[in-house]
Amino acid sequence: MAAVAARELRDGEVVFVGIGLPNLACNLARATHAPNLVLIYESGAVGASPSRLPVSIGDPALVTGSLMVCGMADVFQLFLQNGQINVGFLGGAQVDRYGNINTTVIGRYERPTVRLPGSGGAAEIAVHAQRTLIVAKLNPRAFPERVDFVTSPGQQCGGRGRRELGMPGAGPVKVITDKGVLEADATTGEMVLAALYPGVTADDVQKGVGWPLTRRPRLGAIAPPSATELRLLRDVLDPKGLFLKSKGDGKTE
Repeated sequence: MAAVAARELRDGEVVFVGIGLPNLACNLARATHAPNLVLIYESGAVGASPSRLPVSIGDPALVTGSLMVCGMADVFQLFLQNGQINVGFLGGAQVDRYGNINTTVIGRYERPTVRLPGSGGAAEIAVHAQRTLIVAKLNPRAFPERVDFVTSPGQQCGGRGRRELGMPGAGPVKVITDKGVLEADATTGEMVLAALYPGVTADDVQKGVGWPLTRRPRLGAIAPPSATELRLLRDVLDPKGLFLKSKGDGKTE
């Protein structure tokens, strides 16, 4: 997932990134094909170049080598709301058919079964970033047809599209999962199956979502991580396995 996400980034782009796999993806891209990628963190580090893997957006390592350190208000007002963010990375407890994300509650808002952390900056990223990438593992509970609460808007919300709702960004254009990639259909805004990982079938992906999944007429084949990508991820970027979990057989999940 980190390798596939890294390949989505282009050299020189400005990326609003959090911690975890998106952070690994950005640093992998910088170490391979996009050395001039500019990373912006919600905490105020702009152009961060950490000497080690940060464990949170408040990690002091993010200040090292930064082009600028500012307050959160400046990050959101001057960069994000001002249209300067090319790519935003998001994840969530639920992602639905149209790329809406829920990080607020599971169940009814008034009496939820689980209360989640909430939006943070995710709603602003989903609205204003020029394009958004979602990174999430497939699971029917995590990919329902309709989220319990729309924290971060996708391509369509309440039957209304992004243009009708006045959102400037393109919204979620791809959902990068552990089995394949979903893409937003240009006409309907629905997330459709576009490409598969090696050894995975379309039926495998269908089992992980809660709606009848539309497929592109010709599905793409995603190349597995190269030896260079694996070495960088395992030995350089995350040698302690903070975010890349070992499955116990020597392989990385």
